[in-house]
Amino acid sequence: MSNHDGIDRSEVKHMSKESKKDLNADIITGEPGSHPIGTGVGGVGGAAAGAAIGTMAGPLGTLIGGAIGAVVGGGAGHAAAETIDPTREEAYWRAEYANADYYREGLDFDRDLHPAYAVGYANRARYPADARFEDHEADLERSWHEVKGESRLEWNDARRASRDAWNRVF
Repeated sequence: MSNHDGIDRSEVKHMSKESKKDLNADIITGEPGSHPIGTGVGGVGGAAAGAAIGTMAGPLGTLIGGAIGAVVGGGAGHAAAETIDPTREEAYWRAEYANADYYREGLDFDRDLHPAYAVGYANRARYPADARFEDHEADLERSWHEVKGESRLEWNDARRASRDAWNRVF
């Protein structure tokens, strides 16, 4: 069953326990909820607190946690966290990545593409709403090299996924 946001909750519902945890999905319904990092960080110190919480999940978690913290910053809490909801973004891209014109057979979402998408959506909040991906590509490429982990993609391949995610957020 899918709704207007493009998330197939039945697909999420049948994912492994680990994937559900990564998505912060409700175990029963598959419904992505408010991301607990974003909701709880508001008054605690913004980007630094979000990044510190995300560090438990490695460099990619630090990137996503820092983005949420940057958006939430001075206490906006739940509403700002929903601006960039990593649960929703990950679920969207997990469902859509194989339809992208840059997808190649053999690419794995978790290993290869999720870090590329995260570079786009998690970094987007650091820039003004009218910022263009191309104007900040050098920073985004540096971020890619910090979080790519075991991805087999080089920046020239990952940048298209990052740009898609960047453009989707705002």
